[in-house]
Amino acid sequence: MRSLVSLMYGSLATLLWVSSSFDLASAASIPRFQELETRTRADLNSNTVRRELGSRLSSGTLIFGPNDERFAGATARWNMFAPPQIQVVIQPGAESDVSKIVKYCNDNSIDFLALNRGHGNSRSLGSFNGVQISLVSLVNIAIQPSRQSAWFGGGVYGGLVTKYLWERGFVTTTGSCDCVGLLGAGLGGGHGRHEALYGMVSDNIRQLNIVLGDGRAINVSPTSNSDLLWAMKGAGHNFGIVTSFELNIFPRGPDTWHYHNYIWAGDQLEPVFNALNAFHNNGSTPVNMTTNFGSFFLNASVSTTDPILSWTFAYRGSAEKAEALLTQFNAIPAIYEEQGDVPYSQVSKAQATAEDDFICMDGNKRITTTAGLQVYNVTAERLIYEGFRSRAISNPALAAGCGILHEGYATAGVTSKNPADSAYPFRSDHHLMLFNGVVPPGDAVLEAQAWEWANEVRDMWNAGQPGRPANNYVNYANGFEDLDSIYGWESWRLQRLRALKQKYDPQNKFRFYNPIVEAREGKGKGKGKGKGRRRSFQG
Repeated sequence: MRSLVSLMYGSLATLLWVSSSFDLASAASIPRFQELETRTRADLNSNTVRRELGSRLSSGTLIFGPNDERFAGATARWNMFAPPQIQVVIQPGAESDVSKIVKYCNDNSIDFLALNRGHGNSRSLGSFNGVQISLVSLVNIAIQPSRQSAWFGGGVYGGLVTKYLWERGFVTTTGSCDCVGLLGAGLGGGHGRHEALYGMVSDNIRQLNIVLGDGRAINVSPTSNSDLLWAMKGAGHNFGIVTSFELNIFPRGPDTWHYHNYIWAGDQLEPVFNALNAFHNNGSTPVNMTTNFGSFFLNASVSTTDPILSWTFAYRGSAEKAEALLTQFNAIPAIYEEQGDVPYSQVSKAQATAEDDFICMDGNKRITTTAGLQVYNVTAERLIYEGFRSRAISNPALAAGCGILHEGYATAGVTSKNPADSAYPFRSDHHLMLFNGVVPPGDAVLEAQAWEWANEVRDMWNAGQPGRPANNYVNYANGFEDLDSIYGWESWRLQRLRALKQKYDPQNKFRFYNPIVEAREGKGKGKGKGKGRRRSFQG
């Protein structure tokens, strides 16, 4: 298995990302809210905060600044495109500390930003300057006596939760990458391997304990602040800091899952995508064929000019049943393939999304554009592939790091939910697409070329589904997109979110992750449009 993982990701160590400025949609109709004129104190440093605040917090709390050896690790991020400016890190030792930290920051006109695992991808994060509240110590897990739910600390992440529950006979809904915070994904929806059976992470939230922007700690549930529960399931980053939450859990099911990984050459693109469309049948994927992830990228051990097609499938159950569903893919000549059976807690390693895999690597400056699809347009995919190949020939430094990702899910548990019941807007999207890469800092020419390429790929994906809007999954959005393409095209969605914002965060404290209302500063101006151009492809 390691040979395939190396083949899949070993050549991606130089992926590229680009920063650029884009025109945003006019915000004349967006309320500015009563945002305080917060400014970072001139004397803000860890010694000052420790002296003024430390005695009020639990003994396990840590407070440190840039000169501390722990600072680099504590502030590391998956995407360094628009990193927040952190002056002081406060790592609360207890859930009750978070409210006190927020009140202290407010009393001293200091902005604050909560962090779990640092996978936020939005350019709006770059406008932050202040105190980071790191939730990494809040990782307690308590299975409830009913054995139908568990309470989790606000700092838990996918891999930790999966292993803990599996060893005790349970599973729950998480994102697909082990390194991502469970609520970081869940507050925006949270797609993963169990969504066909149980829905997304957000669909399984029972209740949350939240610290609001004014420092009040409240419970959000069907019987307490129930209007906010709707918003937390899809747009939750805009409303508060989740310090703990109760989530549904389920019996773990089969002892092993089957995986099958393939690498195909580019001349097999049409058979592969035709097979994928037949396999998914526009949202009718068998529920136990949980996920398939695919990528276009260069691997020099295969070719320096022709990208490979790398695909990995995960089935909840036996090899015999899985392979019966994969016959059409087995018939396509592959450069390499492998398969095996592992416990669910090891599926992420088999699919190269474990904590120590390349996809989870921190510290790169990434460029990402995204799209949500129902079916794959084979003509568009061929054009995207040929665009990759032409750049590999003409601009190898640019192409060397590109990864064009395709996420396919069995979605029955997502589409069965009423779309109006939560803030997550795009339940009819069956595939999540991502142009992903890294560029070395300081190369403005390469950045500009990469950004142009990323937008081109996004536009081709969207043009391949004429008649559908250009949807952008909030957890993959880069922050340059139109807000309705992130939070939903029905006008009532943003209206309802903004009304709740006025009620629960009237001072707009939570405005640093794809905010639903504008901040007073930082409105970018530039050349691009987040929505993307439209062309139509047949096929």
